[in-house]
Amino acid sequence: MPETRLVLASSSPRRKELLNQLGVEYLCDPAEIDESQWAGESPQDYVQRMALEKAGAVAVRYRIEEVAILAADTTVVIDNHVLGKPRDHVDALSILARLSGRTHRVLTAVCLLDATDIRSDLVATDVEFATLDREICEAYLATEEPWDKAGAYAIQGLGGAFVCTINGSYSNVVGLPLYQTWKLLNSIGLATGLHPASVKMIP
Repeated sequence: MPETRLVLASSSPRRKELLNQLGVEYLCDPAEIDESQWAGESPQDYVQRMALEKAGAVAVRYRIEEVAILAADTTVVIDNHVLGKPRDHVDALSILARLSGRTHRVLTAVCLLDATDIRSDLVATDVEFATLDREICEAYLATEEPWDKAGAYAIQGLGGAFVCTINGSYSNVVGLPLYQTWKLLNSIGLATGLHPASVKMIP
């Protein structure tokens, strides 16, 4: 039997950095799918569907007996409304104004697909933002940081200065909840820096 290889269905530098923290060997093969939210679809259902579709889109490129596909999708939610990546400057300003002085929720769905099963987890983190004036928002938008980020900010970068408190997983807000990902990988015996292959973690 060939050794199972892990494929990360993403090109996100943040997800790669987080997966590197786990000491996992993997290759990257980004999924290209339609990421539109369906009418009436809840944020929770949306991120879970996105993670599953990403995994499925990449899985067809391989002999599934030889690989495990790890996919994730992260979104920012406020007032039960999904805030995606900003389309332009006006949209980014609107997003930051909506987050200003309020608590929003970051959802990440993680999916691990192999020949035997599809395993998934959904993680939520509440993030409290400081009140931001127009000048601060403009200064932030003058940087390159917010443009490819859901919610138009990066907690691991300059945007972390806006965060007063978080309740939940920090790595989830970055884009890949480490604890839940570690559990999923270990459930199929994939080696990490904490567990060699086939060693099961204590529940």
